[in-house]
Amino acid sequence: MKTALIIGASGGIGRALNDHLTTDGVKVTRLARSTDGFDLTDPDGAERMLASLSDPFDLILVASGALEINGMGPEKSMRTLSAKAMMDQFALNAVGPALVLKHVHRLLPRDRRSVIAVLSARVGSIGDNRLGGWVSYRAAKAAVNQIVHTAAIELARTHKQAICVALHPGTVKTAFTEKYLARHPAVEPNEAAANLLSVINGLTPADSGSFYDWAGKRVPW
Repeated sequence: MKTALIIGASGGIGRALNDHLTTDGVKVTRLARSTDGFDLTDPDGAERMLASLSDPFDLILVASGALEINGMGPEKSMRTLSAKAMMDQFALNAVGPALVLKHVHRLLPRDRRSVIAVLSARVGSIGDNRLGGWVSYRAAKAAVNQIVHTAAIELARTHKQAICVALHPGTVKTAFTEKYLARHPAVEPNEAAANLLSVINGLTPADSGSFYDWAGKRVPW
């Protein structure tokens, strides 16, 4: 791949992905709220910045997202559900990536292989949910999985070599997960980025519309 766009490039995984790609000689365009004011919860502003992009990208990575928003962490049960917290989760973790996917038809080349990958989470899998809890985050990630799958179907009509997937990076040691690291084995962002890029490099158009984990294994919807 020669060119890449990273959405959420200032986060732990986004920075690590940038470092790996830059080291490999890829020309990377980076967008992030903290450095560029690119805020996926501001649809008008996000639309303007996405509309300003014109170069085709061989790889687009949506690495934005949050587990805690406005001080509200994952619910332990349905009894603690807050409508505001749920709407915040959907705005960033589902609607945000959808705004990016809205533009991929013109941002991906039609004459060669390309990849659009959205970071999701295994807890968004309905089939893999055996514990309950984390209602808003789970629902938002399940929604983005459906959005990715739908985008892949539409993209295939015009971009025969394009690949559109959801990826679970595993539990990564970032500010995103620091309160929850004791519960799961975790890897450094650099390792997570290397794992994700390895999966991306092995994908073919036949894999488009699917959900994979960091090891390249399919995750059930």
